[in-house]
Amino acid sequence: MSNNSKYSSYTDNDLINTFLEKDDNNIVGVLYERYGHLVLGLCIKYLKNKDEAQDAVIQIFTNLLKDLKKYKIEFFKSWLYVYSKNFCLMELRKRQSALKKELELKENVHLIMDYSNPEHLNEKEKQITIMEKALELLNIEQKKCIDLFYLKNKSYVEIVDMTGYTANEVKSHIQNGKRNLKIKMETLINEEPGTQ
Repeated sequence: MSNNSKYSSYTDNDLINTFLEKDDNNIVGVLYERYGHLVLGLCIKYLKNKDEAQDAVIQIFTNLLKDLKKYKIEFFKSWLYVYSKNFCLMELRKRQSALKKELELKENVHLIMDYSNPEHLNEKEKQITIMEKALELLNIEQKKCIDLFYLKNKSYVEIVDMTGYTANEVKSHIQNGKRNLKIKMETLINEEPGTQ
């Protein structure tokens, strides 16, 4: 701690410049002390799970050790906000990619998007929002089974235990839920302003 206090009068840019000159990992620790709580709040907002959010914060600040050397950063706080948000979106994409593959959405172009392009990130965020909206439109049984199977990675057996549905009901809710989710997502995509 006392080691970090010598940097307390440094601006963010001073810290980054010192990090680039000295390659001193403690400096990222100072940035963590300044902004870790803000990043955690952002990660909780996107990942909706405190443990996952805490893991994400550690990963984000670990990634900074190499990424601070890659980017020219003028306003660190706002850059970190976007950087952390993009990290969360990629985590959500990973989590939902299995379901998307199953749904065989027409928008396969989203899977090969350039993460550093803001337009593509907006597109991706929009798709995640559409999926969440579509999930809300399913009946309770289908929504529960789809959520447990794809987003929580539970097996059929675990879902039977957790919900009290029979194995056949679980299978049926997942199959029908998948079909309905695809229909509802396509409807929502077509209702988006600017889509024909």
